[in-house]
Amino acid sequence: MGHTGTTKRMERCTTKRTRRINHYLHTASKAIIALLVAEDIGTLVVGKNPGWKQEAELGRVNNQHFAGLPHARFIAMLAYKAKLAGIRLVLQEESYTSKASFLDGDPIPTYDPKREDKHVFSGKRVKRGLYQAKDGRTLNADVNGSANILRKALPNAFEADGIEAALAVRPVWLTFVWAVQPRALAAAGAIPTNQ
Repeated sequence: MGHTGTTKRMERCTTKRTRRINHYLHTASKAIIALLVAEDIGTLVVGKNPGWKQEAELGRVNNQHFAGLPHARFIAMLAYKAKLAGIRLVLQEESYTSKASFLDGDPIPTYDPKREDKHVFSGKRVKRGLYQAKDGRTLNADVNGSANILRKALPNAFEADGIEAALAVRPVWLTFVWAVQPRALAAAGAIPTNQ
């Protein structure tokens, strides 16, 4: 028989999960701001669409995982840490940035549900993670989307009179060390066992 409401065990699990998520978000946001400070970058552009989680159609399981990610909390952490470091944070609506071709300079419209005509873009996504421009050149799909978000927020960012001198649009792989129990590390073969 189940209990109505929550049990102490359920509350402990929820608290543990919340603390782990907060730790991960703080670690990731701190690493991003530290990288920006090290590269002497003064502006951070973050893409965010209003109501994007309500319209997600990724399938039942993927929707549950996606809707549970605290994107707004992560952006808030980035915002206050950027402010402390003297970095300007720009929130940019990011509709059509993954579909438009950065290399071809496609215009990037803003999403309007009342608009009936479809937008046509010169490039296309070939497969997961790979975007192909009109002339056949390929680039990483995330890099294409990120550059388009920056171009949408700061239209002259890639021009001679823009901010190209301090521009850092290159993918960086950040790794984070999770606090894992020694038994789990030993079971995975990451550390030797004392036998």
